[in-house]
Amino acid sequence: MGGEQQVERTSVVVIGAGQAGLSAGHHLGKRGIPFLVLEANERIGDNWRSRWDTLRLYSPAANDALPGMPFPASRSTYPSGRQMGDYLESYAQNGRLPVRTGVHVDRLRRRDDGQAGFIVDAGDRRYEADQVIVASGPFSDPRIPAFASQLDPAIRQIHSKDYRRPSQLQDGPVLVVGASHSGADLALEAAKAGHPTVLSGSIVGELPVPLESRRARAVFPLLVLVASHVLTLRTPIGRRMAPHVRSGGGPLLRVRRVDLDAAGVERTDERTTNVRAGKPVLADGRVLDVANVLWCTGFRPDYAWIEAPIVADDGWPTQTRGVVESVPGLYFLGLPFLYSFTSMLVAGAGRDAAYVVDRVADRMRVMSDARGRGPATMTKALGG
Repeated sequence: MGGEQQVERTSVVVIGAGQAGLSAGHHLGKRGIPFLVLEANERIGDNWRSRWDTLRLYSPAANDALPGMPFPASRSTYPSGRQMGDYLESYAQNGRLPVRTGVHVDRLRRRDDGQAGFIVDAGDRRYEADQVIVASGPFSDPRIPAFASQLDPAIRQIHSKDYRRPSQLQDGPVLVVGASHSGADLALEAAKAGHPTVLSGSIVGELPVPLESRRARAVFPLLVLVASHVLTLRTPIGRRMAPHVRSGGGPLLRVRRVDLDAAGVERTDERTTNVRAGKPVLADGRVLDVANVLWCTGFRPDYAWIEAPIVADDGWPTQTRGVVESVPGLYFLGLPFLYSFTSMLVAGAGRDAAYVVDRVADRMRVMSDARGRGPATMTKALGG
């Protein structure tokens, strides 16, 4: 890494200053637990500001607040991504949360000197902590199929992570791959901008009423209740839904089938599976002559930087409500269906963070008691 590392020590390191990490910071602060939040971006909230220009949250402002601070907008409005980014920045400032921005974590490992705790390496900086909460989010490594490299170079390819506005598209037809909510949003935007548009992939459901209708506002509290307390890993329906959500197969929210049809978007359940003569091919063999491909194919979890056997066969960390039982002192927040459908949404960040911070506090008490009883007790209490 070049040169001697700067070392900083604290009780808890939180990796990521999104809604999950900041919620954890709020609860840690309320308990008086020393902590630091490490954020890779130079500015808090940039993960939201860097999404496409017309992005708006799928929940009204009444459900977009983090613990201790209301969202500064009319309760029934749907904030933009930029507004959400600004809110997170204000939340950290108002709560005086100790966030270090511009800190990209390279490696997380357990201490190797016989002491309990972890080492977080970030360039020329090193952070030592008794416990670590990983809240870096699942949306970092875009998932694009290998055959994409075989497409004609004249076809412009953009993943949803890099898409901002229709002006990025070149003249001509657009293929949108992935029929979840982001795919539907971008397909509608492309069609309204004058591009013949095909949306490829199966739609796995949609809201029964328009998201911003009076009917939706009336039933939204019920939807949040269901998403928080019924669609959880403790219920059969929640356990069935979790793998689909984690693979990016969520239902349509703001944009529904009727909206796509009205805009002239061609919908097909056929997946995009191959390339022929430089053009994308659907599973039924149909070749599409397009000028653009928008990959709304989700993200691939990447935890190679964590030096611990925590990844399951599906690529996601093995944990129970964010607690990694195989690595005491390590936790996760903000994962799809960490506990419920709302776990990856702003609406669920506070509850999940409160649960994890309770476990952090419990472990601190165990560690403190063990230290007072001597090395043997300490080793046993910490799983050594």
